[in-house]
Amino acid sequence: MKLHISKVAAAALLLPVALMCAPAQAQQFNSDSWLSKPHGTVTVIPTFGEQYNMLMTTFSLFPNWEFTLAGYFYNNDNDPSTNDGYSNSLYAKYMFYENKAKTGGMAVKFGTGMFPGFLAADARVNDAFRTFWVNTPLTVPLFNDKVSVDITPGASMTLNYGENKDTAWDFTYCTRLAWYAFNPRTAIVGEVFGATGEAGSKPEYRAGLRWEPNQYAVFAITYGAEFSGAKGAGWEFGVMLFTPPFLCFGSCK
Repeated sequence: MKLHISKVAAAALLLPVALMCAPAQAQQFNSDSWLSKPHGTVTVIPTFGEQYNMLMTTFSLFPNWEFTLAGYFYNNDNDPSTNDGYSNSLYAKYMFYENKAKTGGMAVKFGTGMFPGFLAADARVNDAFRTFWVNTPLTVPLFNDKVSVDITPGASMTLNYGENKDTAWDFTYCTRLAWYAFNPRTAIVGEVFGATGEAGSKPEYRAGLRWEPNQYAVFAITYGAEFSGAKGAGWEFGVMLFTPPFLCFGSCK
């Protein structure tokens, strides 16, 4: 099985085009669903927010598998002209169960570099490739698919943490509920998330609207904050863009 050079070249050309077509993303949520995109799909996910911007690209190179590269660019002082640092993450996802209706299931994710919502603010810039993690997204459809619940428990290990350079262990949690109150393409979405342990973060919430106009794009606008009242992610706006299946190891079915 080999990856054709023409497909790699096409992907390299497609990503900048996709970014020009869409100014932001919808994957600002910490929670994830069970779903792995169809074999050969490339997903481009930029996000713009008050506290950080994100660029994430996912490649579905094998059936039921996704491989993701992500960069987070911080804006702690609300001045886009200053450099407040960045971090990265690299991870894989494997969907091992899906129900017959394809409305729910379960997956496992593992990688290095945490999503900013799971890290204390003073540890985010230094996190890349020091923190290793695993979680298990579970999606349960309810009320004839009017409601979808995502539950994503996990654990993380951070090396050389703090002044004593210890190994810090944490339990990560996030739960998301999407209610399709208006129609099957528009949902009210809310989530809670955080991490408890040596390098944990304070519990936060995020809520907003998600619009799914077609199979190639998803848009969302959200607001997030800590439950204590302190500011969290703030306002965020984004879009996920999905290509038709074309980038595969072997042939795309």
